[in-house]
Amino acid sequence: MDKWVYSFGDGAAEGASSMKELLGGKGANLAEMSSLGLPVPPGFTIVTEACNWYYANERNMPESLPPQVDEALVKIEKATGRKFGDATQPLLVSVRSGARASMPGMMDTVLNLGMNDETVSALAKEAGDERFAFDSYRRFIQMYSDVVLGVDHSEFEEILEDVKAENGFEQDTDLFAEDWKDVVKRYLAMVEEALERPFPQDVREQLWGAIGAVFSSWMNQRAITYRRIHNIPEAWGTAVNVQAMVFGNMGDSSATGVAFTRNPSTGENKLYGEFLVNAQGEDVVAGIRTPQDLTEVARIGSGSDAPSLEKLMPEAFQEFVDIANKLEAHYRDMQDLEFTIEKGKLWMLQTRSGKRTAKAALRIAVDMAEESLITKEEAILRIEPASLDQLLHPTIDPAADKKIIAKGLPASPGAATGQIVFSPNDAEKLNSEGTPAILVRIETSPEDIHGMHAAQGILTARGGMTSHAAVVARGMGKPCVSGASGVRIDYQAQQLTVAEHTLGKGDIITIDGSSGQVLLGAVAMQQPELSGAFGILMEWADAGRRMKVRTNADTPTDAKSARSFGAEGIGLCRTEHMFFDGDRIIAAREMILSETEEDRRKALEKLLPMQRSDFTELFEIMAGLPVTIRLLDPPLHEFLPHTDKDIEEVASAMGVDAEKLRQRNMALQESNPMLGHRGCRLAISYPEVTEMQVRAIIEAAIAARKKTGIAVVPEIMVPLVGMREELEYVKARIDSAAQEAMDAAGEPIEYLVGTMIELPRAALMADEIAESASFFSFGTNDLTQTTFGISRDDAAMFMSTYEAKGIVERDPFVSLDTSGVGQLVDIAAERGRKTRPDIKLGICGEHGGDPDSIQFCETIGLDYISCSPFRVPIARLAAAQSAIRGKYS
Repeated sequence: MDKWVYSFGDGAAEGASSMKELLGGKGANLAEMSSLGLPVPPGFTIVTEACNWYYANERNMPESLPPQVDEALVKIEKATGRKFGDATQPLLVSVRSGARASMPGMMDTVLNLGMNDETVSALAKEAGDERFAFDSYRRFIQMYSDVVLGVDHSEFEEILEDVKAENGFEQDTDLFAEDWKDVVKRYLAMVEEALERPFPQDVREQLWGAIGAVFSSWMNQRAITYRRIHNIPEAWGTAVNVQAMVFGNMGDSSATGVAFTRNPSTGENKLYGEFLVNAQGEDVVAGIRTPQDLTEVARIGSGSDAPSLEKLMPEAFQEFVDIANKLEAHYRDMQDLEFTIEKGKLWMLQTRSGKRTAKAALRIAVDMAEESLITKEEAILRIEPASLDQLLHPTIDPAADKKIIAKGLPASPGAATGQIVFSPNDAEKLNSEGTPAILVRIETSPEDIHGMHAAQGILTARGGMTSHAAVVARGMGKPCVSGASGVRIDYQAQQLTVAEHTLGKGDIITIDGSSGQVLLGAVAMQQPELSGAFGILMEWADAGRRMKVRTNADTPTDAKSARSFGAEGIGLCRTEHMFFDGDRIIAAREMILSETEEDRRKALEKLLPMQRSDFTELFEIMAGLPVTIRLLDPPLHEFLPHTDKDIEEVASAMGVDAEKLRQRNMALQESNPMLGHRGCRLAISYPEVTEMQVRAIIEAAIAARKKTGIAVVPEIMVPLVGMREELEYVKARIDSAAQEAMDAAGEPIEYLVGTMIELPRAALMADEIAESASFFSFGTNDLTQTTFGISRDDAAMFMSTYEAKGIVERDPFVSLDTSGVGQLVDIAAERGRKTRPDIKLGICGEHGGDPDSIQFCETIGLDYISCSPFRVPIARLAAAQSAIRGKYS
């Protein structure tokens, strides 16, 4: 590669917002803002390809990179009238990461780079403010030592706390110039003692140390975890942005802040953000000082006494508002902005599409479409389908009894109940055990990312609405209450204290991220109502999609829930799941353990009314929509009794000797039950089971039609077929039993017979199988299992290792392996249509709710997808997005 460095600033740029793959998001947007003539401190971007080169060459830099960096530095010097390392007018720079996708706080940043024992005096003289200069120097020493030299930041915090205690100070802002000089002296001594070498004074050594640290941070644990959670490829790499420093800590006419052009929690079209006077950027998000509101409206709404930016610096505020509006209109999306005001002069440090909750994303997309800023199709494409999960979880029931013990900021909406934990590792441990946790921290840091992901919700004592905890929680869809200042947290004692309450690790609390309340114990929740912007966007999505969306539902509760989420039928009813409760499991075991057809038929007579009742209710709920019922497909190990008590219970019900039944139970044990006597193999061995189920289906369809007046067309699905002959045999029994049931009722009814394609042989022989099948439903859970030769029950033990080592990008049981398993689905669809052009094709594995898998289903032209009830809205939106992309591909 010839060009590693792209410059920007002074009203011009070598890059543009379209170059995110090369310049990263931050670099591309800094270039774009510069080209728009906005006040952007000059700088340059080292491209993402340099990061990849760095890792491909044992963490060395390309030989042609340093001269290009030197050339870009000269451009900054000319634009600012300063010189890097100069003893009279020194140029100071920031060094920041900038990946293609926003990864807030996951990688490293160094500010005030270029400071040393000589330039600090020059900065003090030029600014006429020694306090500012030495405060900036101590920040640089601490940040550089932590990020580049590996000296833990707590060592510096300890020194600072000692100095404050010695002088009777409470806040950092209380320190005078001489105090900061003392802090700097102690910092430098501690670094030299820790490293056995002095802190680097050469500014170019500092620069290359920082550039290397940013590249190295691409592979730190928190960045790796964040990429895994958000499916960001390692191969993207990060850019490095080097930019002239501007200072928000040069007195009361200076400030720094973070803002969103619309509310990132609710989507309301109002400027939203925070700032601090006489501060640098990290102060706003670190939670060390309480930020102030940007606007008077926000200040009044929050009940704050601290003046707003609108009141304090009206000219700078108005300029900022104009720029915020200009950037939102330019990018046609809600923007996340960072700015600094240096002695009254506004500088823009960043713009990017802002992270937002699903609720906010929906409102913003719908509002922008109705404002004609974007089209309806663009609005549909703006929403990440998986993010709708945030809307499908409980909130606090307004009628619930609740004891409020603390109040913080409503940083990320939603409610969660769980055990208190004080460390991210404990949150992860409880999550692995299936126990919900609330992660309680003084303030979160990027190192906590794995615990935040594992926890049900997050509570912090410090931090504002744009703190690390707030931003990351919103991105994850986790409820979060930040800045609960009344909460005192003692990590050593594993306790939190608030008013008269002292709670320890393991105690139960509830947090409400919509109100900022912290509640004692577990509190009643209610299901969300999906209306407003959600309803509007889903109407647009439904109008724009081609594929139907069904649900996998085995119970009336599941079916009702799925219908409320917009399901257009049932794509998979697993009849064996109807037998897991109470008396049903005993009757099912009787049927399986019976040695004669006569005994089996006795057990089946007990199951018939249960099956008929369930099917009738499902048909009534679906009101004429298609319902696909899979015939019995129990891997026997799921049904056979395992304990002496279970065996005695079944023996009593059957009226047989328990020891005899135990021997029968042992005889039925299988070495590999997932590939054993199940599916159509059971139907062939014991056709009376199929006869009972078909009778129940037909009688239920007739009963539902009589009650509702709506025609029902059941779809009877034969599982685990690998040969045409298997399906033909079972279909003959289905047709015979159906005819008997219709003759007995004196009413004909239409029904379909089809099969699941879940074995590689079935996919390859689909043309023959289609001769007897009116529909194919791809059971991609088992098809993945049988194609890979991996037990889906055991895959979790090593699949995460495969992902971590780059052997697979994603777990194939979560997202369809389109190149292998997908190829079999494509082959089966093509061959099935060749034999039967009107064959109905769908997918009913859990992949039916995965957006990437849905895109594949659209590409090969399946008729419908089916997924679990709570993923129906996700599937509806993903299907619409897939159809829209298909129009323009």
